[in-house]
Amino acid sequence: MLRICLLVVLFNSFFNNLSAQSLYFPPIGNSTWDTLSPIDLGWCPDQIPPLYSYLDSQNTKAFLVVKDGKIVLEKYFGSFTKDSLWYWASAGKSLTATLVGIAQQEGHLNISDTTSQYLGTGWTSLTPQEEDAITIRHQLTMTSGLDDGVADKDCTIDTCLKYLSPPGNRWAYHNAPYTLLDGVIQQSTGLSINQFFQTRIASVTGMTGAYYPVGYNNVFVSTPRSLARFGILIQNKGIWNQTGVLTDTNYFYQMTHSSQNLNLAYGYLWWLNGGPTFMVPGSQITFAGSYAPDAPSDMFSALGKNGQILSIAPSKGLFFIRMGDGDGTGLVPIVLPNEIWKRLNLVMCQPSALYPEAEESNTLQIYPNPAQQTVLVQSKKEKQWVLFSATGVKLGTYPAEIPVNLNSLSPGIYFIRTQLGEFSRPLIIQP
Repeated sequence: MLRICLLVVLFNSFFNNLSAQSLYFPPIGNSTWDTLSPIDLGWCPDQIPPLYSYLDSQNTKAFLVVKDGKIVLEKYFGSFTKDSLWYWASAGKSLTATLVGIAQQEGHLNISDTTSQYLGTGWTSLTPQEEDAITIRHQLTMTSGLDDGVADKDCTIDTCLKYLSPPGNRWAYHNAPYTLLDGVIQQSTGLSINQFFQTRIASVTGMTGAYYPVGYNNVFVSTPRSLARFGILIQNKGIWNQTGVLTDTNYFYQMTHSSQNLNLAYGYLWWLNGGPTFMVPGSQITFAGSYAPDAPSDMFSALGKNGQILSIAPSKGLFFIRMGDGDGTGLVPIVLPNEIWKRLNLVMCQPSALYPEAEESNTLQIYPNPAQQTVLVQSKKEKQWVLFSATGVKLGTYPAEIPVNLNSLSPGIYFIRTQLGEFSRPLIIQP
């Protein structure tokens, strides 16, 4: 029995090493980057122009598809180039989560520590007992219990940080507690977040870029290819070539899987696909299904305002990057990742529905989305559909197959459900 177990371990180790060796790592210090041909991959090249046309219509600046570390698609729009700089917006949260994991593996902090241990007492307007209940893990999971209904959700001064619920009892997308992780990293390591990034990640992976202060926020800015280097690092579970960057496998797993039982689509500052339910920023409603039903169920993403996206699908051995402008509605691009996956599936000569939730969602088609003046909802099964606000308020029931006027609604994120309420799809209304 011992001999059999040993053989199994060696067998698994061999194939794990073989898999790791098959992943390409672009060299550091120059622009060389190996490519793969869509034709050699057996993809459908005739579907690439429609994908690019859609991306262009959505004010995209950069789009890359990287498989096994090699670039398959790379398209820049307008005057944007591979050397142009662009902001990650909230996609930078996922980079910060990675830095926190590195700080923990080096022994500088433990995510179970209270935040006050690093920011000092009085960093909120809470009582000492209420404040001491907030941990770094609560910051990573958006469950601090601090009130996200304040006038400025980005404000990090103590008077803006007010008590709403016990930490861990409520999920709410709140920028301020996240931003204060930068101070936690600095106080625990003795380095600024940029110094820590440069010495722990950039020097190993060849990433460029930095966090820049914008109001209360620190926003990461880099080239698209720098974001792609981060994608390879995460695709390889924190290992760059043979050098460990984030080697704490337990933390990495927790970071990229459901971190709490409130919003199953959220890890440690990463968005997760394929779960039974999801929540969205600005809402306390739990919606059935996945936010990107046409994407692989194991896909997880770094998502930022106006459509800054790093979407990784381990089962496909690839990820895509999208940088550009957006419609300004919503704190993260809930609709756009799925729309891109829907078209990328066609490029890969694959059906759109990759798992049961996608097949169900395909019975409900929304045109156009984002919409402005009218929307048309088509359904194979339903004669009516129900419109909800982002906060879960029912706004009306409408017939399928007939255009509905939207002029009475303010720009923002809404949700369309079937009459039976079995699943929902986001709808963005633009100005």
